[in-house]
Amino acid sequence: MKSERDLSELSVEELKALLDPDNLPRHIAIIMDGNGRWAQKRHLPRTEGHKAAVQSVRDVVEICGEIGIETLTLYSFSTENWKRPRSEIRVLMAILREQLRRERRELDRNNVQVRAIGEIENLPPDVLGELERTIEQTKDNTGLKLVLALNYGGRKEITRAVRMIADKIKSGRLSPDEIDEDLISDHLYTSDLPDPDLLIRTSGEMRVSNFLLWQIAYTELYITPVLWPDFRKRHLLEAVIDYQRRERRFGGI
Repeated sequence: MKSERDLSELSVEELKALLDPDNLPRHIAIIMDGNGRWAQKRHLPRTEGHKAAVQSVRDVVEICGEIGIETLTLYSFSTENWKRPRSEIRVLMAILREQLRRERRELDRNNVQVRAIGEIENLPPDVLGELERTIEQTKDNTGLKLVLALNYGGRKEITRAVRMIADKIKSGRLSPDEIDEDLISDHLYTSDLPDPDLLIRTSGEMRVSNFLLWQIAYTELYITPVLWPDFRKRHLLEAVIDYQRRERRFGGI
């Protein structure tokens, strides 16, 4: 296998040829960071970075489908993102609404099943409508599961699970002695999905930002300095190749 230094010299097809098809991550999660810095470097408004990021999403969805990834989860809008300026939130929601509308047919044609996790009921009605239509149209597809984390926060997800479990105990449907890790996992948004094998964060920041806190306990982390609007198929492939070089011990020797 080529060294990391040599990977940058290879084409996308050459990178794909390096992959071990028997050691692919089943679930890749991505913290899409760096839109604002991408725009600032070009002396553009932050919102231009969000617009440029659309192509990055297309690229990672396409390449994950091409190489046979089972699940791709994108951290699209966090519960903390509501703290941003209203004008920026409006642009983000408009981009999301339009991309759901425009890409729905193509996603369906490519056998992608779209899902969403988070408190999606609190999204603007027009955005929620497009999201629900996309989920409904693609629900029977059997290819890549594209999970959009929208109005999502890891601590809120765990809190929600605890409340659901507490309600079952209060009503007598569950005993405290029955609580274990599997039970908690069953009450998370991702109950029917495998935990992420690989978490990619762009822009070089070294934090998980309240993303899938329970699920990433043994996830391999890959931090790249590439800003999200510049992230392309080759970068995803480089991350998977790096993942395949690692030995996963899950706490063992």
